[in-house]
Amino acid sequence: MVDKTALDGLRIARTETVAAPRRKPWWIVIPIVLVVAIAAWALTRGSKKEVKVAQARAIAAASTNGGAVLNASGYVTARRQATVSAKVTGKIDQLFIEEGMHVTAGQELARLDDSLTQKGLRLAEAEATSASSALQETRVRIRQAQLDYDRASRLAASAISSKADADRALAELDAAKARLAAQSDQYASAQRQVELQRQNVDDTIVRAPFDGIVVSKDAQPGEMISPMSAGGGFTRTGICTIVDMASLEIEVDVNEAYINRVHPNQKVEAILDAYPDWKIPAHVITAVPTADRQKATVKVRIAFDARDQRVLPDMGVKVGFITDDSAPAAAPLVEVPKTAVRKDGDQDVVFVVKDGKAERRAVKVAESEGDFARLASGVSQGESVVSEGPDLQDGDAVNVKP
Repeated sequence: MVDKTALDGLRIARTETVAAPRRKPWWIVIPIVLVVAIAAWALTRGSKKEVKVAQARAIAAASTNGGAVLNASGYVTARRQATVSAKVTGKIDQLFIEEGMHVTAGQELARLDDSLTQKGLRLAEAEATSASSALQETRVRIRQAQLDYDRASRLAASAISSKADADRALAELDAAKARLAAQSDQYASAQRQVELQRQNVDDTIVRAPFDGIVVSKDAQPGEMISPMSAGGGFTRTGICTIVDMASLEIEVDVNEAYINRVHPNQKVEAILDAYPDWKIPAHVITAVPTADRQKATVKVRIAFDARDQRVLPDMGVKVGFITDDSAPAAAPLVEVPKTAVRKDGDQDVVFVVKDGKAERRAVKVAESEGDFARLASGVSQGESVVSEGPDLQDGDAVNVKP
């Protein structure tokens, strides 16, 4: 049997309180959290991203001390050039020109066979002379009819003759006046016919439309010429080609990406292919306000500052567009691949690799050409920029692919 007194000694008194476990101080928890966060950041940042890089290279800026900012090639053209033909169809009777001949405005170049037109003119002149004679005869008859009427009127007033005689004389006078009016119209028509025939005769003479030089002779005496193309190919449409040498200028095609470098009155240095050592001063007239969709070019017209007989139409020419002497010096540009330039909102950025990390740089793109972009700021020559790779953040660790 268990001793009751011993069991009572083992019982815990209800009045005793159990001690609560002690809490650790709060400042010990903070370092633990920081250590965990740093470890997580190190794990995420420690993985290097594979990228390809390209080296930024400097591009020589356009010289502003009379240097060429743009080169182009083209041809010498004439603003005034005409293939001269006759107003009427006819056979060439006389030709007064040769290649290289200087002609003046209105000078006779050729004559067509005018035998038929001359006959037409003589016939018209004869008809006009006949109409004039008939008109003169009618005027004489009017004077006679007037005298007869006056006499009949006096006799009728004196009761010597009847009033019917006076009325008959008046009718003859009115008829003569009407005949005079009709014949006057016929004479005027005959005069116009004479003028027309004279114009037809004058149209058989081919004249120079302006001062210039004959650069081609396209017909010979005896050939037929017409202002319109005729079937069969035996009829010429032009006698010669005249060029106004004072209107010679240069036309070049400029890539539309560089047309912003060209402006009116800009100085130009032209070199003819025929005279490679001769530099001809010139200036820009204008850029034609339209672009060629197929070639992506804009036509630019250039005028020579001085005329020279060595400059001939259709000569090949190379030109250099010169900057203004007073323009400020242009900042050097740095060229990088277009793939290196990324968009961050409205800002262009690139990532420069330094010490194994990607450094974000804001840049200003000055111009683009082909697969390259030229930067005015943000990157220096020789720096390595990320040309291919995943999305990057400033400070990302990168591994450069070979």
